[in-house]
Amino acid sequence: MTTYDEIRQTVAPELERLNARIHSRLTSGNALMDTIVGSQLRTRGKQIRPLVVVLCARMFGEVTDRVLAAGASVELLHNASLIHDDVVDESKLRRGSPTLNAVWDNHIAVLVGDFYTSSSLREAVETGDMRIIETISSLGRLLSLGELSQIDTARTHTLAESDYFSNIDKKTASLFVACARMGCYAAGAPDHATEALAEFAGLLGLCFQIRDDIFDYYPSDKVGKPTGNDLREGKVTLPLLHVLLNADAPQHDEMLQLSRCDALSDADIERLQAYARDNGGIDYAFARMAELRDRAACILRRLPSSEASEALLGIFDYIIARDY
Repeated sequence: MTTYDEIRQTVAPELERLNARIHSRLTSGNALMDTIVGSQLRTRGKQIRPLVVVLCARMFGEVTDRVLAAGASVELLHNASLIHDDVVDESKLRRGSPTLNAVWDNHIAVLVGDFYTSSSLREAVETGDMRIIETISSLGRLLSLGELSQIDTARTHTLAESDYFSNIDKKTASLFVACARMGCYAAGAPDHATEALAEFAGLLGLCFQIRDDIFDYYPSDKVGKPTGNDLREGKVTLPLLHVLLNADAPQHDEMLQLSRCDALSDADIERLQAYARDNGGIDYAFARMAELRDRAACILRRLPSSEASEALLGIFDYIIARDY
């Protein structure tokens, strides 16, 4: 199987240009802002989302400055949402490094997140394509609504798989859909291909969130980062949700009642994590990801085969197989 690093290498020059564009856009002339942004840019993640933009565009032509502006726009808005999420969640670490709000304070973190958001919109405007501007503007709304829906579901202790998928569709999959659409728009892809890749990207985003949720059901030392955070916030994600919806599962009533407690201890969280693992919750989540992957592969088969389309499916496989 092609590794994620090998996939990135196929578009390494394009990603270098994209990152240079992001650095240029974030250079402000304000000493404090430039210091903070400089430290943020040294801890980039996997950059899966701008990679999706570039690969979708490459299916239909060259990666132009318009494509790079679209990719930069998505990456900037994504990072803005992470900065704001860390403030809301009072997170102290991200990707093994101190969060912006931990190093500075919430006031500065919110302002930097706002700066990233406005920079994202400026990059979208640079494309000169109203479809791209509309996509990134709508995305900001969807991300907010998805997070609020998840908070409401947690507070009301609602247990329904349909609600779970609706929430992650807004808060995570919508970002991947925007990546595909913006890459296609920037490259002048035909409408039928744009819609197909948007559908593919939506499935990719769902899979990404399910895999991320699975990590939360293992001890921190097994994953390499803090876990159990969703449960601390009252969020019941797919592995535990599946088991709690099975009334025949052992200790069902007791564990259902425990999941509805507003203040879980570390021991309570460990019990719920083990309950999900021991009663098929993890296996079920992996099975759902496999279904999503099969549907995504069928969508790609409707389009001309290329190195870029193979790389997109390779990203899907990477997401399922990743261990951090």
